Amino acid sequence: MKLQEIKIQLERVSVVNFKLPNGKFVEPHFHVTEVGEITKHFIDCGGVERFEKKVSFQLWSADDYDHRIHPEKLLQIINLSQDKLGIGNHEVEIEYQGAESIQKYGLDYDGKDFNLTSMETACLASDACGIPEKVKVDLSNLAASTSNCCSPGGGCC
Repeated sequence: MKLQEIKIQLERVSVVNFKLPNGKFVEPHFHVTEVGEITKHFIDCGGVERFEKKVSFQLWSADDYDHRIHPEKLLQIINLSQDKLGIGNHEVEIEYQGAESIQKYGLDYDGKDFNLTSMETACLASDACGIPEKVKVDLSNLAASTSNCCSPGGGCC
């Protein structure tokens, strides 16, 4: 989800809810402690130089249980960060404190809640670093070729 999409949704909702991938919600008294732009400049395992930009929100659950960030306030924070930092309309990444470490999530919206989505690593240069493509197995052929494997006289025992 890109930053502009979040801003549009914030203008339409009366409360801001973030739902974790396990279906639980981030505590309603969370704070948005950071909004920033992250630039990643790196070389992948195939030697290709890459640039990546994302917008980062850091969510923090504090002990002030009476606190509740309203959509208008979050929109003000986003607009201020765009004005002061020149943040672009990039994909948004959410940082949130997990059980043992800060965890990163993607973001989606389901019409009611902002959903934190799981992120995975992947090889960006699989063609250059020798990782073979996964072979697709036709299960109907597999069943036919092993049908006599463990039958009497099949030779498996």
